[in-house]
Amino acid sequence: MSQTQSAAPRQTYLIVDGENIDATLGMSVLGHRPIPDERPRWDRITEFATSMWGQPVNGLFFLNASSGQMPMSFVQALLAMGYHPIPLSGAPGEKVVDIGIQRTLTALEDRPGDVLLASHDGDFVPQVERLLGGDRRVGVLCFREFVSAKLSELTERGLSLFDLEDDIGAFNAPLPRVRIIPLDSFDPLRYL
Repeated sequence: MSQTQSAAPRQTYLIVDGENIDATLGMSVLGHRPIPDERPRWDRITEFATSMWGQPVNGLFFLNASSGQMPMSFVQALLAMGYHPIPLSGAPGEKVVDIGIQRTLTALEDRPGDVLLASHDGDFVPQVERLLGGDRRVGVLCFREFVSAKLSELTERGLSLFDLEDDIGAFNAPLPRVRIIPLDSFDPLRYL
């Protein structure tokens, strides 16, 4: 390890599967395509990631740009919030975002730092599993009731799950979710 690497502060890699979060929010929570005000506040997610482990965050936001188009206003908003947009393209039917995230998680195996993955997708289980152990902290940002069962099983090996709404407060208004509520966190005022 070089002098520069050892002197660098530990950081958190925040890896966002934007397609997965948006699709889960739209299809499973809202029942329609989310409008901008219904989407997560990505700046709050970065703030959570920074405060979670008290270290700088490198936010990587993966986008599917296979159509040849990029949502430039969204890309500029991500840049303004300190994210690195990663617009990937590939052959028709190729899961470019998943492949890009899998490659990134694999590359992180040889780098120090902690990892937060915003996704519900079980396609990342092998890569996440290899990151567990040692002194690396690894978490998944999700809606708990929709996270892959295989990812959820990794909590027994040290993976942390953080709910986008309940733990992070990433939304401006309560979402219409039906889920199991631990009695200690039940707030009747939310339903009155």
